[in-house]
Order: sequence, then C-alpha cells, then structure tokens
Amino acid sequence: MAVVAGGFLILTTSAGLGFYGLAVYLNALSKERGWDIASLSLGTTVFFVVTGVTGLGVARFIARRDARIVVLFGGVVGALSLLALGQINAVWQLYVVYCFYGIGFAAAGLVTVTTVVTRWFHRRRAMAISVASTGLSVGGVVITPAAKWFVDAQTLQGAAPWLALVFFVGTVVPGWFLLKSDPADSGFLPDGERVAPGASAMVLTGTPFAVAMRSKFFLAVTVGYVLSLGSQVGGIQQLVKLAEERTTATTAAFATLALAVTSIIARLVGGKVFPKFALGRVVTVLSFFQMIALAGLALAYNTWVFFAFILLFGATVGNILMLQPLLIAERFGVREYPKLFGRTQFLSVAGVAGGPWLLGWLHDVAGGYETAYLVAAGMSLAGVFVFYFGGPAENTSDHTES
Repeated sequence: MAVVAGGFLILTTSAGLGFYGLAVYLNALSKERGWDIASLSLGTTVFFVVTGVTGLGVARFIARRDARIVVLFGGVVGALSLLALGQINAVWQLYVVYCFYGIGFAAAGLVTVTTVVTRWFHRRRAMAISVASTGLSVGGVVITPAAKWFVDAQTLQGAAPWLALVFFVGTVVPGWFLLKSDPADSGFLPDGERVAPGASAMVLTGTPFAVAMRSKFFLAVTVGYVLSLGSQVGGIQQLVKLAEERTTATTAAFATLALAVTSIIARLVGGKVFPKFALGRVVTVLSFFQMIALAGLALAYNTWVFFAFILLFGATVGNILMLQPLLIAERFGVREYPKLFGRTQFLSVAGVAGGPWLLGWLHDVAGGYETAYLVAAGMSLAGVFVFYFGGPAENTSDHTES
C-alpha cells in the first residue's frame, strides 16, 4: 500500500496547487491585475496543452526508467514555476510560466501515478486507483481552499514562495520514498504477492500498441473524454469565478471544497461498486449526470440550489476521471498501458485545454456564465453518445500478446 499512499500524496499536492489551483490563480490575477477572463483562460489552455504533450514523453520514459526520476523532475519544475507566477506583470509572462508549470504537473501527475499503480495491482486495480486518485479531490479539499485564503490575504506575489515549497515537498518526498516503479524490483508480484525463490520474472501482457490505437474502443474513449473532460475541466476552472458572481466571495471559497468533498466520497464508493458493472456503461451514465449538473449550474441563482448542483457535479467529476485509466487497462492490459494512456491523454488535450478557454470566452462575450455552462452541458451530452457507441471495456476480441 506504500505505492498507493505515495500516489495519493503526489496527486493531492499536484491537483490542489495545479488542477484546482488554476481557478484560484485565475481569480487572483483577474482581481489584482485587472486582466480579462478570456486572456487568463487562454493561459489555462496553454497549461493543459503542454501537460498533454509532456505526458507522451513521460509515458515513454517511465516505460523504461525509474518513475521516481520523473516525479523529482516534475517537483522541481513545478515549484520553480509557482515561484515565478508571483512575479509576472504581463499576460504573455503567464503563458510562459504555465508552459513550464504544465511540464512539472505532467511529470508529477496522473500518467506517472496510474502507470505505477496499474503495475502493482491487477485484481484490486479499481480500488487501488480509486484510493490513489482520491488525492486529486483531497487536494481540492485541503490545499486549494488554504491556497485561496493565503492568496487573498497575502496576494499572489506574497503567497507564491510558500505555494512553491508545498508543491516541492508534497511531490518529491512521497515520490522518492514511496513510489516504487515496478513490483518485481522489490521482490513482489502484483497485488502484494511475494515472488517465489527461483521464479522467472513476470511478463506483462496486453494488446499491441498499434492494434489498440486502431480499435473502435480506443477512438470512442479518446473522443468521449475530449468532450466529457472538456466540459468538466472548463466547469471546474471557472467555478470559483462563477460562485463569486452568483453568491459572495466568502461563499465561493466553499465551492471548490464542496466539489472536492463530494468527489472523494463518490470516488471511493465508485472504486468499490463500479467493477461489478460494465465500465463502458458506467462512464456513459456518469457523463449524462454531469450534463445535468452543468446545466443546473448555468441556470441556478439560488445559493442552496447552486450548491446542490455543485454536489452532483462533484459526484461525476471524481469518477469520470478515475475511469479513464481503468477503461484503458481493462480493455488493453498492462504491457502498453503507459503509451496508450499517455496517448489518450494527449489527444484529450483538445477538450481539457479548450474547455476552460471556451467557457471564459463565452463568459466575456455573453456577459455571464449562463451560456458558457449550457454549452459545457451540451459537450457532456455529446460525450454520452460517443461512449455509448464505443462498446464494452470488457471485450476481449482484440489481439492480445504476452
């Protein structure tokens, strides 16, 4: 379980100051610098584009080398980027900083953590990934609200050095001491079983990369996640600003907290329950409920109704993100997992990077978030149909080799 704990701590830090933290920085720069939302949202787009591209290199590296080296690199680059974020005074500088921050975030992020956890767990993979990836939501509960409070009190410039320190310690320390790349290196088989004396090394099995890339299922998962994650990430990155417009600044601080707490609970329940069902159908249903949540956020002005839709949104956020690595591993096996997951994440960049910019641009054009979140809901609904026609994750007709 040390590997799961290490992955949990890394994702807690990188998500709290990266994935969820971007909304805090957007809000702070909007108020402190007076920059428009569309320009700031483009910075978020740059961040996710660089993250996706870097993920390809990360996948190739950890397929052959120690994953701890990647996390160390990511921790250093991410910390230096946060330090620089506090010193910027022009929008173009934000884009440069976010290029480097995207590199650090990718190295100390999902591709690295889920690859290692997938190697260590086969029978209990869903629960192991659900626990490790719960760090994404815990980061939003613990680190992001604290970061927002600190930034509000000290300004972004004053808070940046401390945020950088937290990022470095929270990724490098657990990454180096807990995240062991391969169970065989520590004398284990997957799921914690000891290697018998004199036994030969375990051979990783799975669908060849070229075969998987040409499959209908891979295409459906990739396109479905472009749409689903595009609407999801766009909705998350604009949530603090939306909450401040609909409620108060104090209440808005709890928006990310409510989202993340619900995500934690839903992800842990999902890790236990979802393996009993067809995963392809599960992600289809979750995308449908995400559509309802986003449409509700677009139209809700009453505080209690608004937070009810945040809770529904949080329940879908945690599980949709968790299912992406599970769908790839379930259908195509472990052998080519780093490259396949890195590739689908890279191709999903169109949604992940474009979603925040699209919602920010629609906000500026329409003068509010109603249209923006309705468009996001439409994207999620389109994802429902793509997932539905992609077929089951449990299909074993693909050519598998050992």
